[in-house]
Amino acid sequence: MLFSRSSDTTSMENSDSPRHASFVRVTHWITAISFLALLITGIEIVISHPRFYWGEIGNVQTTPLFQIPIPSSRALVPTGYGYVLPDQNGWSRYLHFQGAWVLVLTGLAYAIWGLWTGHFRSNLFPAPGDRNWSAFWQIIAKHMHFNFSDAEDRSYNVLQRTTYLVVIFLLFPLVIWTGLAMSPGFNAAFPATVNLLGGRQSARTLHFFLSVFLLLFLFVHIAMVALSGLSSRMRAMVAGTSRVRRERLAEERT
Repeated sequence: MLFSRSSDTTSMENSDSPRHASFVRVTHWITAISFLALLITGIEIVISHPRFYWGEIGNVQTTPLFQIPIPSSRALVPTGYGYVLPDQNGWSRYLHFQGAWVLVLTGLAYAIWGLWTGHFRSNLFPAPGDRNWSAFWQIIAKHMHFNFSDAEDRSYNVLQRTTYLVVIFLLFPLVIWTGLAMSPGFNAAFPATVNLLGGRQSARTLHFFLSVFLLLFLFVHIAMVALSGLSSRMRAMVAGTSRVRRERLAEERT
């Protein structure tokens, strides 16, 4: 049956089971709010100059690597449209900077806590038996048929673990690096880190694509939460507990 959950139908009794630590929940929601602020302000910043370049220099007289086909909020930026949008570049850059620092400090605190408590090792790194393509394809096949296991209420599957590791230890560090590399002050202090990216305009282009990948992750993440049990997942991330079947818990303890 489509939209099924693999569970024992002989028992409908539920029990609360610990799911997420309070530190995980607090940093999760701070990160979510910060990312939303960065997304909104980032869109406004892109609208002010929807042209992207490669190298160190990029301006209205430079041939762009590509251009987003939208009107700009600045009349001097050639977009092919006969009008400009309201200029929100001032407050959006200020809030983008503030939101970025909140995200960086929250991520740093989470990383230190995760290493100190063993959170990453116990909750995110896949088990040795799951580090193979077969385990990945089994989860993907189940999700394509909207078949979500009750075990996912209490522990991440191998696909979730791997995705979260990529987001936490690859995408977020890269988006922070490329964001800093666009700063003239950072470029002056650490020019080698900017040159590794190909220049400030290259960093801006890479920052854009990394942000798109994070946005796609967000859409998939929200969709999977909704499909696999919105109330249960929200309960786990707000209250720290998940509602699971007592009979299944008893089977796991024996």
